[in-house]
Amino acid sequence: MNTIEARATAQIALQKAVEKIGRYLGADRCFLYVRQPSLQQGRTAFQWRRNETIPDVIQPDWQPDTINLPKEDPLIRAGLAMQPSVYISDVNTASPDVLNRDFERRTFGHSALVHAHVQADGELWGILQPCVFGRPRQWSPSERAYIEKQLPGLVGPIRAFVGE
Repeated sequence: MNTIEARATAQIALQKAVEKIGRYLGADRCFLYVRQPSLQQGRTAFQWRRNETIPDVIQPDWQPDTINLPKEDPLIRAGLAMQPSVYISDVNTASPDVLNRDFERRTFGHSALVHAHVQADGELWGILQPCVFGRPRQWSPSERAYIEKQLPGLVGPIRAFVGE
């Protein structure tokens, strides 16, 4: 399989995974931020939304993600520092050392979220983010286990998609 075919296959697999995970969790939106660790850049390339009223967060262009973003977003800092995934049941009550409420409201608008870190070989390859709007949401132990089980399977397709 050539690089173009591998990227196309990865793109289909990642889109299907994001939709499957979002539906399984009963989320309002689920997106996948993919990274090129060697270039320290990323973008939100995949999303599934329950309906069209949920804000679209797709980013068509790659953006540096280790310069300004970590200063504003403790969640990206956690991912880049290879910390475990973060489960937020209520954006409004989350500790400021875990989450920047203003940044979350302004950028994403959700009420509860999972910031699931796709990590391999000491690098952050992506962030899977299921979320809900308009209400808090507890993430059950079985949902957390489901999410964590999905993360390793995303590494290969992300690497193929980003060309690393």
